[in-house]
This record gives sequence, C-alpha cells and structure tokens, in this order.
Amino acid sequence: MNTNELKPKAVFEQFAKINTIPRPSKHEEKMIAFLRQWGESHNLETVVDETGNVLIRKPATPGNENRPTVILQSHMDMVCDKLVDVEFDFDRDAIQTYVDGEWLRAKGTTLGADDGIGCAMELALLEATDIEHGPIECVFTRDEETGLSGAEGMKPGFMKGDYLINLDSEDEGEIFVSCAGGRNTQAKFTFKREAAPADSFFIQAQLKGLCGGHSGDDINKKRANAIKLLGRFLFQTMNRYEGVRLAQFHSGKLHNAIPRDGMFVIAVPNAVKENVKADWNIFASQVEDEFHVTDKEMVWSMGSTDAEPVIEAAVARNFVWALQAVDNGIYAICQDPELKGMVETSSNIAAIHSSESEISILSSQRSNVMSNLDNMCATIRATFQLAGAEAWSSDGYPAWKMRAESHLRDTVVETYKELFGKEPIVRGIHAGLECGLFSERYPQLDMVSFGPTLRGVHSPDERLHIPTVQMVWDHLLLVLRRI
Repeated sequence: MNTNELKPKAVFEQFAKINTIPRPSKHEEKMIAFLRQWGESHNLETVVDETGNVLIRKPATPGNENRPTVILQSHMDMVCDKLVDVEFDFDRDAIQTYVDGEWLRAKGTTLGADDGIGCAMELALLEATDIEHGPIECVFTRDEETGLSGAEGMKPGFMKGDYLINLDSEDEGEIFVSCAGGRNTQAKFTFKREAAPADSFFIQAQLKGLCGGHSGDDINKKRANAIKLLGRFLFQTMNRYEGVRLAQFHSGKLHNAIPRDGMFVIAVPNAVKENVKADWNIFASQVEDEFHVTDKEMVWSMGSTDAEPVIEAAVARNFVWALQAVDNGIYAICQDPELKGMVETSSNIAAIHSSESEISILSSQRSNVMSNLDNMCATIRATFQLAGAEAWSSDGYPAWKMRAESHLRDTVVETYKELFGKEPIVRGIHAGLECGLFSERYPQLDMVSFGPTLRGVHSPDERLHIPTVQMVWDHLLLVLRRI
C-alpha cells in the first residue's frame, strides 16, 4: 500500500496537503494563510482572530438547520524534531511520509499527525457534500505545542457552538473527558569561563537512541531521560575523582518531549582518563540493563576532544548536584475514583544547554490538581535555587475537569458501541489539552476529545495507525448525525 491508497481517501488527501506546509509552533503563518484561502475558496465563512486562530463555519445540510452547532477543534502547529543525522529544514521542507505496514511514518522527522490528522478530518468534512450534519464550526488553533497560546489568546464569543469535539487525542477507542494542567519551570546558572588545569585530558561523551516521547502521555512508561542519565554519570565521576571540570552540557529541545539524546564535555586529570572511560562503559551496561524494557536502542560513545575553557568549578559542581537531586517522572497518582490509576502529577527535565556564560534549564510540570501543580513547580524551583541558580515558573494552563453529566459524552459512547460492538474507555489524560482553557472561557461547552492511534509523538518515531483513522472518521460522522 502506498500513500495514495490510504482510507478514508478524503482525510488522507487533506493530510498530504497539510504536510507540504511548514507549521512549526509560533511560525504557523503559512498554515493560517492556507486555511484562510481554503475556506474562502469554498465560499465558507472564514474568520481569523488577532491571535491567529482560524474558524471556518459550514451551514447545516438541508433539514438539519435546527440542530445544535457542533465545534470540531484541532491545532495547526506541530512539534519539529528530527534524527540528529538527518538534514531537514522545518521552516521550508515538506514532511516526507511512507507506509510501514499498518503505520504511516515520516522519513527521519516527526510526522505532524499531532495534530495534522485532526485538521485533515475537519477539512474533509468541510469539503464533503454527502455527509449529514447540523451547523458546524471548524476551529484550528495555533501554537498549542509550546504553551497553548492560541487557545489562551482566544476571546469569548469567537466560537458559537454548543458542543465541542477536540480531535487531538492519540488512542482510538478512548474518549477523553478531562486533562492535566501544566506549567514550565526554568532555571539559569551564570558563570565565568576559566582555564582547565594544566594536566587535563578533554573527553566528549554522547548518548543517543533513547525512545523519548511525550512528557505527559508517555511519562508513565518509565522511559529513560537523557539529561538525568548524563547527570548521574557526571555526579558519580565528580565524586570519584578530584579535578574533573565541566565544559559543555547539551540535551533536549522541547518542554513537552522526554529528551532522547545529549552530550557533555569534561576535562579530567590525565592520570584517571582511562578510569573514566572504563566507568562510562560500566555505567552504559548498567543503564541498558535498567531500561532494557523501554529503551532498547541506546548508543553510547566517548572519545577525546579539543581543549577549551571550562565552567568555574563551584557552579559546575552545584549544577551537577542539582541534576542528581531534581525530581523527574511521576510524583503522584490520581485518587479520584473516576480517574484512578492515571498519573496525577509529574515533572520532566526537558532541555539543558550551556553557552559561554550560562547554563539554561527547561522543565515541564503537569497535574490534574492545581495545588499539587504549584507544589511540584515549587519543588523544582527550590532544587535549583538551593544550587545557586535563578529559577521561575510560567503561568501555565488549567486542568479540564470532568463534567458530572454530559449529553455529548453519552452520545459518543453510545454511537461507539453501536459501530464497534464494544465499550470505549472513558478517561482523563495526563497531557494538556486546549479543553482546559476552553472550559474557562466557555463554561457552558459540553466537550470530549478523541482521535486515531498515534505512537512516538513529539519524536522522529511518531507514527499514525492507519486503520484507526477510518474508525474515528466513521465514528465522528455518526456522532454528527445523532447530535
């Protein structure tokens, strides 16, 4: 099967068009222009708000004019990540897709199905002439992946509908009715460079090939975090040998992705260089055994490199000690009977980069309980502040609380059972959804979220399970007929 044979054809044709349009978070101008031109060329009411969100309205099909208005919503931006050895410009190049059995993948980059496949379903519905439905509002928000700023900037009254179906979920057969809130916490160490001791030998170490993944939806899978692993080795090495000096540390890119690779440069006394190399090999073997279930393709390398000025000793030591101490992963599990077993609170150390005079740290905290979110952020800040860094947290976005009664949820569940002969799973999600912000601006909205199965999101391993697209499409159309 090639990409021209994918079904439903109308949806995959729209997805193919979308993947020719560069749309990194915060740089969605080309996608906004495309959507505006698309809506206007189809003689549909098209509105772009001051934030850049796009809304396209389609009237009801004949005989359905008195039905309530349903909002379909997805985000237009995509996480842009690639394999380290792949040449690709996300500001210019089209995503190259291919079929791998039942999965659609991209060649060395993120696929953009998060949430391009949701956008494609909306456009396919807007273009269709043979689908029964009431009044439709298709909403495309910008900059969801780096802070939900499109939804944050949307003013009350932009959307007019009674029900909202968010098409940004990643597990077919699961109906999401709540989500976590989230904030980012950042820290900064400042320092002066100085010369390394005269007898120093410079070593560059690199780790790559980790699974990574979504820092919300995959945090419960206990995958390895490249930053924490590299920090562990540095902590061990600095404790074992005198005179080890840090020159560089780089790992991670995005607040909502578990870092898959990283590197550091250290200066070590000539007398212990072989010991450090042996320690690295032992550490690699131990970690591979520790994560043998989740991360099976780790690649470790260590070799000599050119001398360079190093970070002042006290700052480097405090930074490494903070990396060893800082919380990462699951902090608490939900106790609410409706959501029991779901991750409630977590933190992800996402990206660290050193420059000539600074080490910058980016992390992401999530929770369904906003007081615990505040506590988790405070814990991360305190760890770095105790180490002498500046630290601060963003305002973030709210959690989406489950409604006790929901006509939309009941309709979605009943139509799913009718189509597929089984009960869907109704649950919350630890990732952030724009529904949290919508619930503040539009408290009357009855909302659910569902979508086809995606795996490896926010990483070059992102893939879309092709058969589930047809299932979600059929389900969506039946819901629209029943509302």
